[in-house]
Amino acid sequence: MSRTSLCFLLLGLLTLALLVADLFVGSVRLPASDVVAAFTGSDCPAESRYIVLNIRLLKAITALFAGAALSASGLQMQTLFRNPLAGPYVLGVSSGASLGVALFLLGAPLLGVANHSLVQSLGLTGAAWLGSALVLLAVMAVGRRIKDIMVILILGMMFGSGIGSVVEILQYLSNEAALKSFVIWTMGSLGDVTASQLGLLLPPVIVGLLLSVASIKPLNMLLLGENYARTMGLNIVRVRTMLFLSTVLLAGTVTAFCGPVGFIGLAVPHLARMLFAAADHRVLMPASMLAGSALLLLCDLLSKSLTLPINTVTAMMGIPVVILVVVRNRNLF
Repeated sequence: MSRTSLCFLLLGLLTLALLVADLFVGSVRLPASDVVAAFTGSDCPAESRYIVLNIRLLKAITALFAGAALSASGLQMQTLFRNPLAGPYVLGVSSGASLGVALFLLGAPLLGVANHSLVQSLGLTGAAWLGSALVLLAVMAVGRRIKDIMVILILGMMFGSGIGSVVEILQYLSNEAALKSFVIWTMGSLGDVTASQLGLLLPPVIVGLLLSVASIKPLNMLLLGENYARTMGLNIVRVRTMLFLSTVLLAGTVTAFCGPVGFIGLAVPHLARMLFAAADHRVLMPASMLAGSALLLLCDLLSKSLTLPINTVTAMMGIPVVILVVVRNRNLF
């Protein structure tokens, strides 16, 4: 068995083990027999069945897809910008979502429109997704006119900084209750996704993952730079548009439903490169998706065990990986 096949087998088994373990761990201690009975349809307390099927299972599925989505979009951005420190939020997706949530939680009460039917129908998740989509659409529109990818990266960062200033103004003007709600959202959460919301989260994420798979060949061509890719007949504008669209579907959707979950999209592609010792996206893309799912499931387990927000755990897990990558590999591209 080759190293790649062995790594995929072990990583797949690890992901499955973490998925199962995530169902047995939670803030409420349940006997293992109750967890098993909830899935087999055997007799168990109604409360136990509800906790396992309606809370823990939904949270585990969310972690599974969110980890894959953030990792795939992070890999795409690192390759597109030829920058090892790029991530899914480098183009302002997180900032746009933060602006949408800030306008919903902080701006609407200030303007006295918090109870307006349009604002209520949009909701927190809709505001976050709309904000991230609008920012990335603006970047995409600029990207169709500008050839230099570094200029697009800088513009994305400037968009993020400008939006951050607006969010800070809203925070400064808001009351304590609204400000606390916003701060809690920024900490990220995998447990707020209901069954109906999961039905809204999965379709765009699955479409985004399919776009990521479709972009494998163009990403391999971009490894040697855009000029080389052009000489090979690659339509750079079309590829950028596809990658940006994939990013808003993946990172934008996950941020809308789970908050800005950090470091997964930045650290996991590097982990995949080290584990599989490969630069080929035919290996890296599925490896990053699988590793991202495994790492976010592990972070969820630690988050529940330590009673900490998910973002604090992903930072503690991701920062050492990024530091290791920067120290050991100065020339990743």
